[in-house]
Amino acid sequence: MTSQDEQFQAAAPDPAPSSADDGMTWWYRWLCRIAGVFGGLSCAFAGLWNCVTINPLNIAAGVWMMLNAFILFLFEAPFCCQFIEFANAVSARADKLRPWQKAAFYCGMAVFPVVLSLTLTTLFGNAIAFATGVLYGLSALGKKGDAISYARIHQQQKQMDEEKLTGALEGQA
Repeated sequence: MTSQDEQFQAAAPDPAPSSADDGMTWWYRWLCRIAGVFGGLSCAFAGLWNCVTINPLNIAAGVWMMLNAFILFLFEAPFCCQFIEFANAVSARADKLRPWQKAAFYCGMAVFPVVLSLTLTTLFGNAIAFATGVLYGLSALGKKGDAISYARIHQQQKQMDEEKLTGALEGQA
């Protein structure tokens, strides 16, 4: 094996254990990835548009938005960054993150340019990136329970409340 093959093997993404047991269905995982790609596109275009000004805060927000776009592409669609040697390794490490960690990172990353320069360009440019974080945050909440288990829990709670009420009434008499 050559050293380049060894580097490729080291950078190749291993099947992430957290991606299998994080409770996300395949279609929701794809929805989050597609939202990340569209969020990266919107951040890139809005960031470039934001840089065409003489206001230094707008330029800083535009540069940050383009950095957000690069990170979103790197995490969610590493095939868009084939010219970068470490893209697969970074994507594999990002896939091992829990959904709430991605949610906090993406939402924080999208809020910073808006705080830096509150304009319509920064708001609309970061909206889809923020929505990607919200999607990951919703997946971190977990699956919705079924009606039978909710009914059973409600019935048990009702019985406990009735027992407490009758115990309190007997204690007063």
